[in-house]
Amino acid sequence: MTNTIILGTGSYLPKKVMTNDDWAKLVDTSDEWISTRSGIKERHFAAENEACSDLVVEAAKIAIADAGIDKDDIDLIIVGTVSADNAYPSTGNWTQKKLGIKAIPSFDISAGCSSFLYGMIMANSFIKSGLARHVLVAGAEIMSRIINWEDRNTCVLFGDGAGAVVFGASETEPGILSTYWGADGNLGDLLIQPAGGSAIPASEESVAKKLHSVHMKGNEVYKHAVLRMQEAAMKAIELANISSDDIDLYIPHQANIRIIDATIKRAGIPPEKTFINIDKIANISGGTIPIALDQARKQGRLKKGDNLLMSAFGAGFTWAGTVIKM
Repeated sequence: MTNTIILGTGSYLPKKVMTNDDWAKLVDTSDEWISTRSGIKERHFAAENEACSDLVVEAAKIAIADAGIDKDDIDLIIVGTVSADNAYPSTGNWTQKKLGIKAIPSFDISAGCSSFLYGMIMANSFIKSGLARHVLVAGAEIMSRIINWEDRNTCVLFGDGAGAVVFGASETEPGILSTYWGADGNLGDLLIQPAGGSAIPASEESVAKKLHSVHMKGNEVYKHAVLRMQEAAMKAIELANISSDDIDLYIPHQANIRIIDATIKRAGIPPEKTFINIDKIANISGGTIPIALDQARKQGRLKKGDNLLMSAFGAGFTWAGTVIKM
């Protein structure tokens, strides 16, 4: 039986750091207001000449080297993002080109903050079916390009960055123990970038109304995020046929510290087993989980044989959870 394992991880954060105090100079906010409501202290923003694919490439190079394989061993690229370089070609296509990888399938997934886990679930299916042996899955965003810099309720919440993971096939190691995902398009209007697609094409009016940026009904999103993050985490544990006590590390999507606290309380996971980096990177949407995974591995928070739980909730609404034996 073929199983899916993590071979290597990598992450990249742009050099520019913007603190809460920096934001306070631009909008009516403060470090105290931001940090108490979200847990965020600072975030990274991409340089003007950096596109989303550039961030992916930097993270992917590290992940491929960490996996100990050649770039041409990759036979599928999946990029999760809501801030792609272009409507088309996909960021996955540009990543393939910039890495200099031979002609292989490459595409994007747009599932909001759940994008990376959605991509991982797809990679697992491709590997188990024998259609791929080495899959590069990345989550990356340049949220600074799609936020309304005048909306203090949303602009301070996001950051830029990329994380990448090389998944491989194994006949001996268990790897991914469970996957769970879902979506509810009925609630899509609660978290949306209204313009830029075929529904509201770009125009002077759409730009003037700032419809090309994040629009979020925060209180409503929070309620659903808590519910679905908990559901995804607990369902993944159940499907893995283990208990919360068996989880060695939990990596939640880093959107809001209150959502994380509510999730671990409901799932019965102690804070010391939860990886949190939201204070340093903010919400990077699809990039948060792969970045956190890479940082956790590099910091020695994960060792061989550990049970890793990950869950996310994002625009769509979408949600996903997984348990992996490292």
